[in-house]
Amino acid sequence: MGSQALAIVAGTGRLPELLANAATKMGRKVVLVCFNGYQPEWRTDQPLIEGVFEKPGNLFKSLHKAGCTEIVFAGYILRPRINPLKFDMKMVSLAAKLLPKLKMGDGATLDAVKAVFEGEGLNIIGAHELLSDLLAPSGTITKAKPSEDDLNDLKRAQEITAHLGNADVGQGAVVAQGLCLGLESIQGTDAMLDFVAQTSDNYRPDDKAGQGVLLKAPKAGQDWRIDLPTIGPQTIEKAATARLSGVAVQAQSVLILDPEETVEIANKHGLFIHCFEVEG
Repeated sequence: MGSQALAIVAGTGRLPELLANAATKMGRKVVLVCFNGYQPEWRTDQPLIEGVFEKPGNLFKSLHKAGCTEIVFAGYILRPRINPLKFDMKMVSLAAKLLPKLKMGDGATLDAVKAVFEGEGLNIIGAHELLSDLLAPSGTITKAKPSEDDLNDLKRAQEITAHLGNADVGQGAVVAQGLCLGLESIQGTDAMLDFVAQTSDNYRPDDKAGQGVLLKAPKAGQDWRIDLPTIGPQTIEKAATARLSGVAVQAQSVLILDPEETVEIANKHGLFIHCFEVEG
């Protein structure tokens, strides 16, 4: 990473703002790229390029004009409904390779998008490269600790998410008393936790056993530069609403946004945050 302008493809959520602040502190010019008419509330004086999915040619011209050589992707962006009638010539040349990938999992889609940006001479960097201090440490970072039941649920969730990753579906699952209560899919972690909160009461019959573990971990072989898993205050609030025992994340592989607030909220609700290591 150098001192050149950094482009942030900014979706919703807290991560883009944290990245912009970190880059600014490093003395870097930050240029925001937003799609679907999105305007971040936290934006101050950063230049903003309004991206149009059907017109990547205009986007790349704007990025090069702004002096951007590096780009980072952060936040949630809704998959587009593409209108071929609006294609510019660049999109016409990309369509045959790119459009089929939009009908596949996030991994395949993001790999295709990554290849397009790299083909334009833009170096993609990962959010964790700018925010390495937010990578989950090892061990339990809350007052509450996982019980033996919770650790068994964690192991079961690891098995499940391994299959999810192989199928390019998601990066998380909720398991309670050995039963899978929710799987992360394209709708994301928050939607999964909302589903668990609304539907799972009858599937946790033992009040004295573990009440559920949310697991978040990268997919096997995932390019960490794009879509590294994150948790934050909202994750913990939703886990509490879902009446879970706690949250488990893979150490040094998941970003914990606003970590002090995240731990404080977990302690308030009596939830654990356990950062487990993976052998090998």
